[in-house]
Amino acid sequence: MICRRDFLKTAGFVAVSMVAGGRVLAAGRRRPNIIYILADDLGYGELGCYGQKLIKTPNIDKLAQEGMKFTDHYSGSTVCAPSRCSLMTGRHTGHCTIRNNKALKFEGNEPIKKEEVTVAEVLKNQGYATGAFGKWGIGYPGSEGDPNNQGFDYFFGYNCQRQAHSYYPDHLWRNDEKVMYPGNKLKSGTNYSHDEIANEALEFVKKHKDESFFLYVPFTIPHTAFQVPDLGQYKEKKWTEDQKTQAAMITRMDGDVGKIMALLKEFGIDDNTLVIFTSDNGPHGSGKTIPHFNGAGGLRGRKMSLYEGGIRVPMIARFPGKIKPGSQTSHVSAFWDVLPTFAELAEAKAPTGIDGISFLPTLFGQDDQRQHEYLYWEFTAGKGTQAVRFGNYKAVRSEVHKGFDQPIELFDLENDKFEEKDIASSKPELVKKAKEFLAQAHEKSELFPFKSEK
Repeated sequence: MICRRDFLKTAGFVAVSMVAGGRVLAAGRRRPNIIYILADDLGYGELGCYGQKLIKTPNIDKLAQEGMKFTDHYSGSTVCAPSRCSLMTGRHTGHCTIRNNKALKFEGNEPIKKEEVTVAEVLKNQGYATGAFGKWGIGYPGSEGDPNNQGFDYFFGYNCQRQAHSYYPDHLWRNDEKVMYPGNKLKSGTNYSHDEIANEALEFVKKHKDESFFLYVPFTIPHTAFQVPDLGQYKEKKWTEDQKTQAAMITRMDGDVGKIMALLKEFGIDDNTLVIFTSDNGPHGSGKTIPHFNGAGGLRGRKMSLYEGGIRVPMIARFPGKIKPGSQTSHVSAFWDVLPTFAELAEAKAPTGIDGISFLPTLFGQDDQRQHEYLYWEFTAGKGTQAVRFGNYKAVRSEVHKGFDQPIELFDLENDKFEEKDIASSKPELVKKAKEFLAQAHEKSELFPFKSEK
């Protein structure tokens, strides 16, 4: 069987010449572009291709028709900052720096460390132009965790997660420059942040269409506040205002996904671009929107929970000629797999000591896909929770702040994906194995310890 390195060569991905400044240009075709679009608080069931009936997402659904849908993909965490930390660094929350949201007294959030190697740095070292557009959340402006200090040539959007709670902020950041919006009043205004961010992302594609680029688009939709300039097709629905607004927000984001895809075709780079769409965690519950839209797709829990509804997320990957159209996979994967996947696609070495495994074999339909022994999450908010998935089994330990000897729930996801029946009492050997994994995966964090560790 042909190896992936040879596959990449025969597909024409390997660059053979360079230009000034280190950007990769190929004598034939250059390394593939990579676009990673991250929705904010979009649930497993809030896209048409994942069963949504009320919210219209035709462009994202088209990605699934033309690419691969993952049924068992997981976010890095159940809230924003640690999920993004895991995504950028290839480590799960038992090892990564940021394991919970942490507000600072000034604008910005607790930073990832200078020495951490991000996916942007890996790709930049391979000659990629790198740009991030949207919500960052893992390093205040000018800090060691600032996107410009973590491998991104260009950043535009919200540096701070708290600022992103309004779609009408008085400013956004363009690298280290504050872009002021004097017409905005937090609840209304002249500059809708999502539109500003989407337009900047499109400009990045236009500027770098002739070179290999990595475009990271962490949109803020559909995170609250529920704000949108136009309710569009939902205006006359007999729904609550929040329900109409959230639906309009998601459909608006879907339209911008369509604009990105149209631009790729316009510039003739569509067939040399991997596009991935996913979400940073499970759905939020403002305005009783989860039951109305079945936002978690029937899965137990939501954002801030380590049950499936809080961490299992939609993911779609499209790459014409490389990913089989209309395909679906149950490969078990997570955010920390993204870095090694992109590194392999770019023929770069992934950093040592990470938790991720490349899922490129799955994308390319090859049969040598490595599997995780287990996936692990921990969350220090509330009473403290740990969770581990191994094979088709999922274990959850709650109230960890009381200690690591708390009872464990065990679920058989193959037969009980909604986690309704705890089978721990009948499977002591699996509970023992889960305890071993939970202990193995957790390294104490000075920034985010469980109370029982203090």
